[in-house]
Order: sequence, then C-alpha cells, then structure tokens
Amino acid sequence: MTTHSSVPSEEQIRRAPKVLLHDHLDGGLRPATVAELAGEQGYDQLPTRDPAELGAWFVAAADSGSLERYLETFAHTTAVMQSADALSRVAAECVEDLAADGVVYAEVRYAPEQHLTAGLTLTEVVEAVNAGFREGERRAAAVGRRIRVGALLTAMRHAARSLEIAELANAHRESGVVGFDIAGAEAGFPPTRHLDAFEFLKRENNHFTIHAGEAFGLPSIWQALQWCGADRLGHGVRIIDDIEVAEDGSVTLGRLAAYVRDKRVPLELCPTSNLQTGAVSSYAEHPIGLLRRLRFRATVNTDNRLMSDTSLSREFTHLVQAFGYTLDDLQWFTVNAMKSAFIPFDERLAMINDVIKPGYAALRSAWLFHEGAQAPL
Repeated sequence: MTTHSSVPSEEQIRRAPKVLLHDHLDGGLRPATVAELAGEQGYDQLPTRDPAELGAWFVAAADSGSLERYLETFAHTTAVMQSADALSRVAAECVEDLAADGVVYAEVRYAPEQHLTAGLTLTEVVEAVNAGFREGERRAAAVGRRIRVGALLTAMRHAARSLEIAELANAHRESGVVGFDIAGAEAGFPPTRHLDAFEFLKRENNHFTIHAGEAFGLPSIWQALQWCGADRLGHGVRIIDDIEVAEDGSVTLGRLAAYVRDKRVPLELCPTSNLQTGAVSSYAEHPIGLLRRLRFRATVNTDNRLMSDTSLSREFTHLVQAFGYTLDDLQWFTVNAMKSAFIPFDERLAMINDVIKPGYAALRSAWLFHEGAQAPL
C-alpha cells in the first residue's frame, strides 16, 4: 500500500505541481533547436549538428568540475539567440518544456546584453522574450497544462551595464519582468561592483536576487545580503561553510548562517549544477539535506536544463533517492519557492492554496482509489 508518507514514484514527482525560481533561458534550449537555429543563421562553431550528440556534448563539457568551463558552453546557445524570432521561439519552448514537467510557476532569467550582436536593442530583446513566454503559456494551456512564467533580467558581473539592465527591468515590471539578477564568475567580481544597480532597485521598491555562494564562499553571500540587500541568494550553497556539525550530531550556526535562517532568506539551490561545477561531490552529500533539516528557506532548482540534462522532476528524484524525501517534503520545498517568488503576496498565496496544496493532496489521496478499485467487495 502506498500512503502520503511513502517515497514518491518518478511519475508522482512529475505530476506534482512545482515551482522553479532559478532557471537560465540560455541554459535550457532543446538540442534540436540549437542545431536548427545554427543552420538557419549560418553559425558553424557547434561541435556537431546531430541533436543527440549535441545534447551529450553540452553535458560533458559542463561536467568538468569548473564553473568557468561550465560557463563557456553558453557561447554556443547565446550565439543562436540573436534575433527576435529566435528569442521568442526559445522562450516559448522553455515554457512548454517546464509545463510538461509539472511546473506551475517559474521565474526564468537571461542577460539581455548577451543578445545584441545582430542589432537588437535591449528593449527589443525583452519584448521578444516576453512574447515567447506568453506564447508558451498559451500553448501549454491549450493542452491542459497551466503555467505562469515571469522574467528576471540578468546583468553580467564582469561587465559594466548593471544599472542599465536594472533600469530596463524596472521599465518592464508591468509586462512580465518580475525582477533582476547578476550572474557570471564570482571570483574577482564581487557583487559590490554593482551597488548603484541595487540601490536603484531598492529605491524603486523592486526585487532582485544575486548569484552568490556557488563557487565562492561566505564573503560573497555576506556582501550580497549586507551590502547589496538581495531578496534571495542564487545558489547560496556555501552557507554550509558557516554551519558546524559536531561528532555527536549537534549543530552550531555561525552568525551569517543564523542570519540567513532567521531572516528566511531564500536559497535557490541547484543540486545537479553544484555537482557539475565541483561545489559538492554527490547528491547524498549535498548541503540541502542539512539545510532542509535545519529549516532554512531552501528551494530546489534546475539552473541550466541543457547543460545538466535535467528537469525539476529529475532534481526532486535525485533528492528523493538520496534523502528518502516524501511528498510532504516536496510540498515543503515547493511552498518555500512560491513564498519566495517575486509576484504580489496575494497571488503567491492563491497559487499555494488553490494550485499547490490541492495538487499534492490529490497525489496523496490517489492510493485510496487505486487500492479501493482492487479491494474485494
């Protein structure tokens, strides 16, 4: 007999309503789309045009254990995302793929400054992606899958356009852009280089997350929170460095870790990505297990679905296998994510009460009907 407290199956995980906060648009293309767009645009730098081989190449190239090498793979995806049509296509397919995986709400991020080489303006990039997201939502709804997607505009931390991108995000906050982010290699590029962007967003009462505590440690997290004022931490996995577990199992939190937990700072954790970049060595050893036990505001995310050959369902499946999580645990992570989204409070609450909790309740109760159908009269 299967009950609500049992380990869920892969099918139950796929059907469960899920919320995704950390997903890169240029890290989630379908391999076939990359190949097709490359052919249409005359881009000849791909290692192969065969979709299966190309998908395998992206995973292998990203699987080096180095964040810098991982980031190099994006040169190919951004190269084929330089026209309005290509951006809209990629955005629509992203939404379709997420909806097929049971995601009901997602915030998908991209860096507009990386899509200008063919002559698009920053505004045209945002409009093209927004149009694609809306088209993807319509296609998903047409096949009975409801999903809502918001955009996060990302500035590159090694560049100098963060204030411009922050102003762009603020200008489009009524048309689907829900917040701002900075991304790229952490070492040597602290978030404090972009204080003017963060101060602008705070003055505008806008939302932002910061990639911090992925490949770099506690100083990056501290700066993101205490200097920049981040609402969420992109990754934040290195907060584990400020948590001490004694031989007897007792746990002591340092001041930064205690602050993060006490203030309910959301952690956008990406398990498979962390394995690929060398931040952790296995799913079973991923800090998410301890962070969940200590009740940090932990969320589960995909980061880059193409490079990690993953989905949110696969991320949850790995965690179920590593930690024996139940549907109750998956709901806890999902509610955490929805609480931490950058849409208005009443809309977050409605998603939790009207979509997420009923969805998990239906999965928990399904065993009653299955068993009942086979019970003798």
